[in-house]
Amino acid sequence: MASFFLILIIAVQLIGLVATKVGIDSNAVRAISAELANGEKVFRNLLEQNMQKRLDSAKVLAQDTAFKQAIGNDEGADRDTIESVLVNHGRRAKAALTMLISGERKVRVATGVMQAGALETQVMGMLDKADQLDGASAIGVVDGRPYQIVVMPVKAPVTIAWVVMGFAIDSTLANNMKEIDAIDVSLMIHGRNGSWNQVGSTLPPEASNELAAVLGGQGQAPAGAFDLKLSDTQYRARLLSLGANDEDTAMVLLARSVDAAMSEYRALERLLLVLSSIGVVLAGVGAVWIAKRIAQPLVELAGTAKRLEQGDYAGDIDVRRGDELGALAKAFDSMRDGIAKREQEIRRLAYWDTLTNLPNRAQFTLLLNDSIRAGRTVFVIMMDLDRFKHVNDVMGHSFGDALLGKVAERIGQTLASTPGAQLARLGGDEFAVLLPGLSLEDARSIANRILAALEEPLSIEDQTVDIGAGVGIAGFPVHAEAGETLLSMAEVAMYTAKLRNDGAVVYDAAIDKSSAQSLSLLTELRHAIERHEFRLHVQPKIDLQTGRVVGVEALVRWVHPERGNVFPDQFIPFAEQTGFIRVLTRWVLEQSALLCQSLAAQGLNLKFSVNLSTRDLLDQDLPNKFKDVLTRHNLSPSSFCLEITESAIMDDPVRAEQTLHRLHAMGVDLSIDDFGTGYSSLAYLKRLPVNELKIDKSFVLNMEKDVGDTKIVRSTIDLGHNMGLRVVAEGIENEAVWHLLAELGCDQGQGYYMSRPIPGDKLADWVASWRAPVAAATAK
Repeated sequence: MASFFLILIIAVQLIGLVATKVGIDSNAVRAISAELANGEKVFRNLLEQNMQKRLDSAKVLAQDTAFKQAIGNDEGADRDTIESVLVNHGRRAKAALTMLISGERKVRVATGVMQAGALETQVMGMLDKADQLDGASAIGVVDGRPYQIVVMPVKAPVTIAWVVMGFAIDSTLANNMKEIDAIDVSLMIHGRNGSWNQVGSTLPPEASNELAAVLGGQGQAPAGAFDLKLSDTQYRARLLSLGANDEDTAMVLLARSVDAAMSEYRALERLLLVLSSIGVVLAGVGAVWIAKRIAQPLVELAGTAKRLEQGDYAGDIDVRRGDELGALAKAFDSMRDGIAKREQEIRRLAYWDTLTNLPNRAQFTLLLNDSIRAGRTVFVIMMDLDRFKHVNDVMGHSFGDALLGKVAERIGQTLASTPGAQLARLGGDEFAVLLPGLSLEDARSIANRILAALEEPLSIEDQTVDIGAGVGIAGFPVHAEAGETLLSMAEVAMYTAKLRNDGAVVYDAAIDKSSAQSLSLLTELRHAIERHEFRLHVQPKIDLQTGRVVGVEALVRWVHPERGNVFPDQFIPFAEQTGFIRVLTRWVLEQSALLCQSLAAQGLNLKFSVNLSTRDLLDQDLPNKFKDVLTRHNLSPSSFCLEITESAIMDDPVRAEQTLHRLHAMGVDLSIDDFGTGYSSLAYLKRLPVNELKIDKSFVLNMEKDVGDTKIVRSTIDLGHNMGLRVVAEGIENEAVWHLLAELGCDQGQGYYMSRPIPGDKLADWVASWRAPVAAATAK
C-alpha cells in the first residue's frame, strides 16, 4: 500500500514538473518573441531620434548666412571655404561624410573617407523629398557599411543647394540599444549573392564570430522570430531591414539569449524540484508510517486468524485502538469467543446425544478404540428396540423421545452393578453397551438382564407401552480387532436376533456371510434401476361374462446381466425388507403410465393394476407422488387400480387407512389382493374405501375338483357383491374354471389360461389376437 501511494505521488509530482517545465519553456519563448517585437520598435525609435538630430545638425549648417554667401559666390573662389565649413561642421555633428549638391543637382563638394559617387544615385533621389519636407533622411549602404543619410535644402530664399551628411551606423548604436532593452544587436550587410558581413555586434566574441556563417547557412533571411544557436548558446532572434542599394541590404539582428532569459525560470524549476523532492520524501515517510500502523495490526490479526484455524482460542488480541482497525480487532476478539463457544457446543453435539445425555456413536467408537488399544478383552452389546417406529408414528415424536429417555434410564439402572460398563445411544432407537475386561459369558448374562428389563412395560403419560429389543454381541479379540468392524459385527448379530426373535445372538461368520450377500443384492438392485435392467410385464384381466380385455396387472421382471432373469420372489421380499420396494413401486407406476398413455393413443383404454407394499402404504407422500405421475403423463386416476394385501393394511391400520382415503379421494380404484389368506376383520375392511376384491389363486386352482374351495369362492363373490365391490379371480388355468367362475357371478379373472405375464410392448398385439371361449363370445 505504501509503495503504491509513494509511486502515485512520485508520478503526480513528475507529471507536475514536466507540465510546469513545458509551460515555462512555452511562456519563455512567447515572452522572448514579444520582447524582440518590442525591441524592434525601440530600435526604430532610436534610429528615428538619431535621424532627427542629424537633420537638425544639417539644418543649422543650411541656414548659416556665411555658408549661404559662400555657396552663392563663384564656385572656384569659395570651394575651399565650403569644404572647410563642411568638414568642421561634420566633425562637430560626428558625420562620417559630407556633400554639397549645387542647384543644378551636381556634387559640388564631398568630404570623408568615401567618394561622393557612391552616394550620388541615392542622394539624387532624395532631393525632391527634401525640398517638399524641408529635409529628408534615409539609410543607405556605402562600401559595405550602413549609413544614416540626411539631405537638407539650402534656401536663399529659393533652393540654391543641398547639404548632405552621412552618419555611420556602428557599434555605438548597438551598445545604446543593449543598454536600453538588454537585447543584443548585430549590424549586418546582406549581399545579393547571399553573403553576410558583420559591421558591429554586442554579442560575445565567440558568438559574434559565428554569426555570419550561421546566417549564411540559413539561405534567405528568416521572417519573424526564429531560433539561433551560437557557440552552444541558444538565442531567439529577429532580423530588421534598414536600407539597401543595388548590391547590398543593411540589416539589424536583434537577439535574446534563451538561457539568460530562462535563468530566473530555471531557478524556479529548481525550487519546484527541491520542493517536489521534499514532498515525495515526506509523503514516503508518511506512507510508510501509515502503512505500518495499518499493516502491523493486520499482521497480528492474521496471526490470530491462523491460530483460530489451528484451534488455538487462547491469548488476547493486543490491538488497542479507537479507529476502524480497533473495531476490527474487537470483532475478531468477539468472533474468537463465539467460535470457541460454538466449537465447544459442536464438540458436545458431535460426541453426546442431546436427548439421553449419553455418548453418541462417535464418542462410543472412540471409547471402544481406546479399550482395544489398551489390549483388554472388550465386548459390545448392541440393541435395537422392537415396534418403536410404530409407537413413534401412532403416539407422536414427543412420546417417542420420552420413551427413549425411559429406555436409557432403565438400561442404565441394569448396568449400575457392572463396573466399567458404558451405555451409548448410537442413533434412532439403537443403543450399545461397552463392556471392557469381561468375558463372553459375562456379556451374555448382561444382555439377558437388559432384555428382561426391557420386557417390563414402561409407563409414560398415563400410557403403558410393551417394548422389547433385538440384541447382538461381538467382542475383541474374538471376532474383530478394529472398533468399526466390531460394531458392524455386533449390528449383524443384532439384526439376526430381531429376525429369529429368540434372545441375544453372538456374532458368527456364517451370519455375516448372508448379511454380505444381502448387502450385495441391495447394491445390485440400485444398479439395476440406474442401468435399466428392470422390465415391465403385464398379465391381462378379462371380463368373465363378455370375454373382453378390461385391464392388466403390472409386474416387474429383472434381467440381470450375469444371472439372467431373476424371479420376483428372489428380490421382492428383500426389497420390502430394506425399503427399496418404494423405488420399485415408483418405477412400476412410471412405466405403467407410459404404457397406458401409449395404448390410449392407439384407442385401447385399459385399467392398470399396480401392487403396493406395506412400506408404500406407510409413505404419507405416496398420494402426491402418484398425482405427479398422472399429471406428467396426462392420465386420469381412473386409469389405475392400486392393489394392497390384507397383511399390509393390518401392519399399521391407522396410517394405511389415511393413505387409502387420500388415494380414493383422487378417484383411483383400490383393490384388496389375495383376499382370504390374511387375518383382517370384516368390520375393519368395510370401512376401507376399496372397489375390488381379488380371490387368491390358492382357492381358484382346484375349485373344479374341491367342493370346499368352490364354497369359499362362492362366499367371497357373494360377500364382495354384497359390499358393492368388484370381484376378480386369480389363477384361472383352464376353461372349466372360467365357466364355473362365470356361473358364480365373478366379474373378472386372470391366469395362465388367458395369458402368462407378457412384456408390455407386446400387449397391443396380444389384445388384437385374443379370442375368448365360445360361451363368453356368445355373451358378447
